[in-house]
Amino acid sequence: MIERYFHRWEQQLADVSQSDRKVRPFEWGLDWIDGWRAEASASASDPRATVSAWVDQVMRDTDAFFTPKPTNDYVLDDGVLTFPTGFPTPHPENNVVRARYFPADPMLKRGLKPSLSNPRKAVVVLAQWNSDSEGHVGLCKILSKLGIASLRLSLPYHDRRMPPELTRADYIVSSNIVRTVQVCRQAVMDVRLALWWLRDQGYDRLGLLGTSLGSCLSLLTACHEPLVQAQALNHVSPFFSDVVWRGLSTEHVQKGLEGHVDADELRALWRPISPWSYLERVRGKHTLLVYAKYDLTFPVDLSIKLIEEFRQRGIAIDVRRLPCGHYSTGVAPFKYLDGWYLGKFLATRL
Repeated sequence: MIERYFHRWEQQLADVSQSDRKVRPFEWGLDWIDGWRAEASASASDPRATVSAWVDQVMRDTDAFFTPKPTNDYVLDDGVLTFPTGFPTPHPENNVVRARYFPADPMLKRGLKPSLSNPRKAVVVLAQWNSDSEGHVGLCKILSKLGIASLRLSLPYHDRRMPPELTRADYIVSSNIVRTVQVCRQAVMDVRLALWWLRDQGYDRLGLLGTSLGSCLSLLTACHEPLVQAQALNHVSPFFSDVVWRGLSTEHVQKGLEGHVDADELRALWRPISPWSYLERVRGKHTLLVYAKYDLTFPVDLSIKLIEEFRQRGIAIDVRRLPCGHYSTGVAPFKYLDGWYLGKFLATRL
C-alpha cells in the first residue's frame, strides 16, 4: 500500500513538467564525433559502425577523453565563478561555465573543533537534470555551516548555459547518441576545471556532491580526477543507458530511441558515461551511495546492483536508503533527511 502511494505521488510530481517534454528525433550524432567531417561518406553510410568504433576508441584511453586543457581565465565576481568550458560546443551560451561560490562560514573559526572549521575543505555540487539555478543552493549553505566551501556548478545546457531554442536541458540527455556522450564529457571536464580552481585557492581536501544525473557525472569525475577524496552520490545507477531506457523522467527520450537501438546496444554505446565502466577507479576514495526505496526514475534494482557490485569487489562504501521516491526526495521531510546524510558524510570524510 505504501509503495502504491509513493508510485502514484511520483507520477503526479513527474506530470507537472510533462507538457515540456518533447520526443525528439533519433540521431547518431556523427557531427559531434571528434575530427569527423561531413565529407567522410564512407563513415556516413554506416553510422552505427562509425559510432561503435568511436566508442571503442574512447574506451581505450578515457583519461585523455575526460581531461581538459588547463585555463587561467577564471573570474570570480560577486560570488559567481566563470571560466571557459573544457569542451567547446556549437552554442556560445553553453561554453561559459558558471558556478556559485559559497565559502565556509567564517563564524566557525570561533571556538569550534578544528575538524569542523578547517577552511581547506571544498566540494563541487552538481544538481539534478533540469535543475534551475537555485537547485542545491540550500545544500551549499548547509555545507558552509559545516565548514565546507562549495561551488554549485551549472551543468551544460542548464539555466544561463541554455541556448534560446531550448526550454529544457535536452542536449545533455537525449536521443542523439554521440551528443549525449560528448555533453556529459563536457560536464566532467568542467567539474575538473572547477576542482583545479579550488586547489589553486588553497583547498586541499576536495570532494563532490551530485544528485541524479549529477551523481553519475560526479562519479565519472571522481574516477578520472585524483584530487577527489570523497563523493556523496544521491540517486545512483551502474548504467547511464538503463536509467534513460527504463526511468519515469526519461520516457520521452526512450521513445525517441526506440526502433533505432535496443537497450543492450544503447548500454554498449554509452559505456563512456556509465559508472560501471570505472568502478575500480574509486577504490580508496570515500563514497556515499544514497538511493530511494520507491524510486521510479532511477529504478531501485539498478541502485542495488551498483551497491552489490561495490561490495563484491571489496570497495568500501557507505549506503543510505531514503523512505521515499525520486521526486519526493525534494519534499519535506525527506529533503531534510537526505541533506543530513549528505552533509554529515562530507563533514566527516573530508
